[in-house]
Amino acid sequence: MKVKAAINVEVGGRLEIDDLEIGDPGPSHVIVRQFATGVCHSQLHQMHNPALPRPLVLGHESTGVVVAKGREVTHVHEGDHVMLTWIQRDRLESTPDPTPWPATYQGKPVRHGDRSPTGVFTWAEATIADQQYVVKLTDAEAPTDVTAIVGCAVMTGCGAVVHSAHVRPGQSVAVIGAGGVGLCVLQAAYNMGAYPIIVVDLTDEKVAFAMTFGASIGVNASREDAVARIVEITKGGADFVFDAIGLGKTMEQMLAATRPGVNGLKDGGTAVLVGVPHGAPPTINPRDLFVGKIFRGAPGGSCRPDRDLPMFIRWFREGRLPLDRLVTRRYTLDQINEACDALARGEIAGRAIVEL
Repeated sequence: MKVKAAINVEVGGRLEIDDLEIGDPGPSHVIVRQFATGVCHSQLHQMHNPALPRPLVLGHESTGVVVAKGREVTHVHEGDHVMLTWIQRDRLESTPDPTPWPATYQGKPVRHGDRSPTGVFTWAEATIADQQYVVKLTDAEAPTDVTAIVGCAVMTGCGAVVHSAHVRPGQSVAVIGAGGVGLCVLQAAYNMGAYPIIVVDLTDEKVAFAMTFGASIGVNASREDAVARIVEITKGGADFVFDAIGLGKTMEQMLAATRPGVNGLKDGGTAVLVGVPHGAPPTINPRDLFVGKIFRGAPGGSCRPDRDLPMFIRWFREGRLPLDRLVTRRYTLDQINEACDALARGEIAGRAIVEL
């Protein structure tokens, strides 16, 4: 089966829009014809990573319809609308490892990231994945365009609040970075009753946009000291500070802006790393840890996709997660390089999608 896909064949090079060959599904595979897929900053890191094998296929969040499946797949059937995600949908100790999928480009096996071909790729007209990365879209009335970002941006940002941090009503939250994931952190914090909710970014436009996703106070870090401002607003540091960027500098700011503990009374606040770490590593001040602050990561928002993706769809349908406003740009597959360039230049508010 030949499908048009975006393929990275050279480190840092332009993506090739060309035919990918997908073989017949194995017993645990699902073939999905795509409706839409998100454009995530993680893919930019992959495209410029010389350690990854080429040819490289990209993308890890999408919606589509099942067109074929293996005999062992029972949770979805041909004709079902589904979401794809990069986290196994219900991982248990007894869950078998995902099986490699058969896909080649010009006779060479393709890879996704630094793994063998067992993850997902979604920058393609159709894709093949192990059934563990395919979640049924149980709401038959849910749109199939804006929901494409639930499998990464929403899952990571909202999940970090609900599952990694366990934010509770009245606790203070600060979010560094108002991109697609950061906006999901803000909205989930608002939904959980956090207050105040502080957003930090470098432009007035992004800060203003973030205020429509639940932020109560905006800080433009290009004009004022973001850490000092968070500490001032929260009278000593926020209960939770989320870094949705992942640079060394923002990690340092995240930890510095987190509330210290009170010896014998309570632990310090929690700094939650949501963005993929990249660039120069942070210089951690040991005193921040000594005074009881907690530094933790939140890969995939600590989500179980089978349980959590349907919940986030419900939030959207109930008006508690405005995906239609979060998706601000739409591209075709032939325009994928334009989408990546715009994302790299910081021009995309919220999240961009590719419609297929």
